[in-house]
Amino acid sequence: MARHGALEVVTGAAVLVVAAGFLAYAVAHSGRSVSSGYTLQARFEHIDGLAPGSDVRIAGVKVGTVTAEQIDPKTFQAIVSLTVRNDIELPKDSSAEITSESLLGGKYISLSPGGEEAILKPGQTITITQSSISLEQLLGKFIFSVTSLNSAKGGQDSGGRPADGAQQQQGGGLPPLNK
Repeated sequence: MARHGALEVVTGAAVLVVAAGFLAYAVAHSGRSVSSGYTLQARFEHIDGLAPGSDVRIAGVKVGTVTAEQIDPKTFQAIVSLTVRNDIELPKDSSAEITSESLLGGKYISLSPGGEEAILKPGQTITITQSSISLEQLLGKFIFSVTSLNSAKGGQDSGGRPADGAQQQQGGGLPPLNK
């Protein structure tokens, strides 16, 4: 009986070593790295779906990472801190936009460099920003506009004809078509 228990302990230890190896491999190859570069800030009205660790990209190429998010208690705007690689020098009139990777994908910050000669220094704020666009809000506005159009038609059926069954004369004095 003691020999059977020792075999189970050795097998359990081997399973734990293999699991620890898989965990170490997953962490090492997860694609996340420690952010290096200089820090900038940007203010947004909405940052829906953006989180620390999200990408910062220029022309689709990752050049940094979102490091922190906080709320300004006076303006109630979201303040996003981000790092940008040291070899990227952004003009002061650069803009930041929160963009979706896809309909179901995560969000990232897309930077568009400006044309000014002056360069943003570490700790400065990107002043030209565009907030996250909420898919739910867009759908709500679309549905509202469609229902407004339908109610504006008033007493017409789906074919644009009066709903009371009265027949209209078609152009050119021709009699109405029989269905």
